Amino acid sequence: MQLSFIDWAIVAAFFVVTLAVGAIVSKQAGKSSADFFLSGRNMPWWLLGFSMVATTFAADTPLLVTDIVRKHGVAGNWMWWTFLLTGMLTVFIYAKLWRRSGIMTDLEYYELRYSGKPAAFLRGFRAIYLGVMVNIVIMAIVTLAAIKIGDIMFGFRPWQTISVAATVSVIFSAMGGLKGVLITDCILFIVAMIGSFGAAYYAVEHEQVGGLANLFAHENVVDKLNFIPEFDFKSHDSINAICGILLVPLLFQWWSTWYPGAEPGGGGYAAQRMLAAKNEKHATGATLFFNIAHYALRPWPWIIVALASLIIYPDVNSLKIAYPSVAEGLVNDDLAYPAMLTFLPTGLKGLVVASLIAAYMSTISTHLNWGSSYIVNDVWKRFIHPDAPEKELVWVGRYSTVFLMIGACALAVPMSSASEGFGLLLQMGAGTGLLLILRWYWWRINPYSEIVSMIVSFVIALVLFFYSESVRDIVIPIFNQIGMPLDINEKLPGWVGIVLGVSITTLSWIIVTILTPPDTDEKLFSFLKKIRPGGPGWKKIIDRAEAQGIDLGNPKTSGLGIGITCMIAGCIAVYAALFATGSFLYGDQTRGYILTAVAVAGFIVIACFWNKVHADIVEEHPADTE
Repeated sequence: MQLSFIDWAIVAAFFVVTLAVGAIVSKQAGKSSADFFLSGRNMPWWLLGFSMVATTFAADTPLLVTDIVRKHGVAGNWMWWTFLLTGMLTVFIYAKLWRRSGIMTDLEYYELRYSGKPAAFLRGFRAIYLGVMVNIVIMAIVTLAAIKIGDIMFGFRPWQTISVAATVSVIFSAMGGLKGVLITDCILFIVAMIGSFGAAYYAVEHEQVGGLANLFAHENVVDKLNFIPEFDFKSHDSINAICGILLVPLLFQWWSTWYPGAEPGGGGYAAQRMLAAKNEKHATGATLFFNIAHYALRPWPWIIVALASLIIYPDVNSLKIAYPSVAEGLVNDDLAYPAMLTFLPTGLKGLVVASLIAAYMSTISTHLNWGSSYIVNDVWKRFIHPDAPEKELVWVGRYSTVFLMIGACALAVPMSSASEGFGLLLQMGAGTGLLLILRWYWWRINPYSEIVSMIVSFVIALVLFFYSESVRDIVIPIFNQIGMPLDINEKLPGWVGIVLGVSITTLSWIIVTILTPPDTDEKLFSFLKKIRPGGPGWKKIIDRAEAQGIDLGNPKTSGLGIGITCMIAGCIAVYAALFATGSFLYGDQTRGYILTAVAVAGFIVIACFWNKVHADIVEEHPADTE
């Protein structure tokens, strides 16, 4: 793709603005680790919300959506749309609890909730496992997308793309800390959205597509438009499709699987944003804004480009013919997205290139800051140098960003597709989600529960990765006997791996929870007094405290029932808004208006209960006041 002077000027201006923001805030970010990683805990909901949305608008996200739509149609997006349930659960149940905790990172939670050496081990191990190992995998997936985009659009070799993208991202992240990330994320999101809408518009206007009406009527597209996958259990292909796309994500995946940005109960960089909020209401507002924008606003431009690509590049072979210089292993359906961008006009090309750079930098800078916060707060300060001065902690954080980026770039080169990485991350966290949800509300869970859940889920992921054929030969006959005809000659379906991982891991940690002793009363009392989660799972501990005359500060009031009501209303509202947009695009005005009315009704319910969700805020926590 050839860029004009105007295009390059737009890209250069983007870099100048981004690095200028990092330089301006670098002085304040370097004052302390709290400033570097949490921006002084005084950020407003809208800035945090923009940052969450921008972070999940990674360079690999439109490629992943394109890959899904080309293979499974619009309905294939239920593989990630079901995470809205997780998101809304975090909004109305867990966001205020995270902010109320007052901790630096979400891993500090372990020593807030548990006691002794097991809690310390869990915190340190999780810091390395998530902050380094899993984080590097996530950044490698995003960097792989950057490699594909650089190859298609500029003819760059992988090392050229990595050199530019990694260098700029590291410099920016190391300078500005979280505040720099938050401010630029707001700019990056706006640029990225303009770019994605522009790409969708010109994809539809391409001469081979000929407008929306022709797009939706084309023989390559017409069978890809359903919002819900068709139910058909007569063949193994249809069973794999319906189970992998909808049933397993809806029945298992959303509550049982850890995935970055959609952690059950919150966590990761989402928790980092909540912890940086002014107070509990701002933490809740930020996560609500994120879930609305992430699921209702952003998907359709990517979906439109993916559908249009089916006309111009109907299969992977057509992509290979069009781009013979691209390495064989990189040519998959996800390559169709950057291929469609080559048709953009002068000016918009520069803006779209800037938007893709923005998407990449937003995600990478967040993950660098998040991962380095674990290394600094949960490894260095906790175990290596507890009395380290603040300047030392900031510099350890900056050196950590370089280390994490090098690891991500090294891993990105041998990878082949965004969907491959998506499946790997889901499998690694399969079965841990229910524990992350219940640990706030069930006193019986202890550090051994968490340690076992991590180990078992990781081991299952390794077994399925290296010995999938052996597992297939054992499992597929069982499914065939219960009336689900799966092909034993094909590779093990991903959804089968998720079901196995969830079942074995969940059963393992529940058994361990029952067989091992709970935490001490002293630790459970202190957690209850500080967090006040409420719910029936703490009744025994509350009764025990009352019998001993210990004041826990009214831990029974949590608004749990109201929160669940708002969660349901929020899911209905966002799904209705998502499909209302699709209906209007398809030309089905009646369905569009009905779904719009449903969405409005859902948001009205949330507005009516908004103050009651936060009715348990108390003034004795100064950080939680306006």
